Amino acid sequence: MRLTALDEVSERFGLRRGQGLTEARAMFPAIHVMDEDEAADRALIEAIADWCDRYTPLVALDGLDGLFLDITGCAHLFGGEEMLLKDILGRLFQMGFDVNGAISSSPGLSWAASRFGLGGVISHDGIEEALAPLPVNALRLDAMAISSLHKLGLKRIGDLLSMPRAPLARRFGTSLLQRLDQALGLHEEAISPRRPVAALSVERKLADPIQAEEHILQLTGQVASSLKPELEARGVGGRIFELVLFRVDGCVFRISVRASRPLRDPKRISSLFSERLATVHDDLDAGFGFELLRLNVVEHEVFKPSQDDFTGDGQSDASFADFVDKVSARLGANCLQIAELRQSHLPERAESFLSAMAARAVGKNVEEAFAFMPKADRPLRLFRYPEPIEAFAATVPDGPPQRFRWRRIVHRVVRAEGPERISPEWWLDGKDAEERDYFRLESETGRRFWVFREGHYKTGDAAPVWRVQGIFA
Repeated sequence: MRLTALDEVSERFGLRRGQGLTEARAMFPAIHVMDEDEAADRALIEAIADWCDRYTPLVALDGLDGLFLDITGCAHLFGGEEMLLKDILGRLFQMGFDVNGAISSSPGLSWAASRFGLGGVISHDGIEEALAPLPVNALRLDAMAISSLHKLGLKRIGDLLSMPRAPLARRFGTSLLQRLDQALGLHEEAISPRRPVAALSVERKLADPIQAEEHILQLTGQVASSLKPELEARGVGGRIFELVLFRVDGCVFRISVRASRPLRDPKRISSLFSERLATVHDDLDAGFGFELLRLNVVEHEVFKPSQDDFTGDGQSDASFADFVDKVSARLGANCLQIAELRQSHLPERAESFLSAMAARAVGKNVEEAFAFMPKADRPLRLFRYPEPIEAFAATVPDGPPQRFRWRRIVHRVVRAEGPERISPEWWLDGKDAEERDYFRLESETGRRFWVFREGHYKTGDAAPVWRVQGIFA
């Protein structure tokens, strides 16, 4: 067992990460240790990253104890880089975290200055001056390369800056020069944001935190109104909207809604969040209130304006889309489903169900999506998977059974129609797949079944399998 994290007191006593627990106890018998919980550490750093979204949407994780923030174009919103860094560190300190940070022109330099230096804002002219006194560990090298550098007496980055590059490349490989150039800002290094960047975003900072649901919806409508001109300028409408609520204690709530067709109307957008908030009401703990509200357009499409005619058909379609949006926002995107025909002869493959949201997304109108009518010679109820039955006194070789047992009940057949032969798709089931002979059977109690025989009666072969595919009304 080894030490993975230390507080400041332990570090002052000379303990270090990676040190064995037995050695640490021998040095300080009264040391207090606890088991590492990597899942809890991951959840904590994820929560801090969510909180950092208030400064920039480009937030990336750096292990379990660090974050990268790309603040390009964001610093002026907080009074400059100095004020932004001061605000971040000050707020995190008030939450109980001892954090160090740095702002520079490259991720590598910020990483080195925050973990091995004093942090702060590093200007472009002071890059080498900030790097020179730092240890070579600040270049994010592997343990073998660091050990090799130490053996040669190269312990500071300043020792490398004055050396010719060709001998360094021959001795330590190109990875050392790559890390050095990344820290100097000579090679660009992109970070991978943990969340997709919204196409459009509008936020409202509040002087007085809000808690009531009606206040949240009121502000949502206001920010949606300020979002409408930008949507109109781009000729698009939002399909997926995300409401982000920042609580005063650092907790962040994200609520997403979907629209069946592109939206611009602030009232409709607010009504979707009203339905969604009614569902997540118990899970939305306002605490001491929300101090920042942000509305993101995660996905948008081209907005096609439509003009209603005298028959009112356009309005009815809009009302239907509004109904689909509201019900899906309250009960989930898959609560409304439609049947869609597929190119297959087998009944269980001839249709599938997809959500009403997906149907509207692919451009299906009301008649195409919801006026699905099965064929007259097919049962109204088809089972998802054909169920096996035991057939008795079947007419050999191609006739129907006189009796069959299904779900432990014996049904006596009085009328039969068929067979109707359906061959499976050989490109899916293989060339050895058995054909199916379908029969429409009526029992003495008046119930009608759609059954099939898979295979044929052949001398010396196993008996074919009978299954029920569905039942008629």
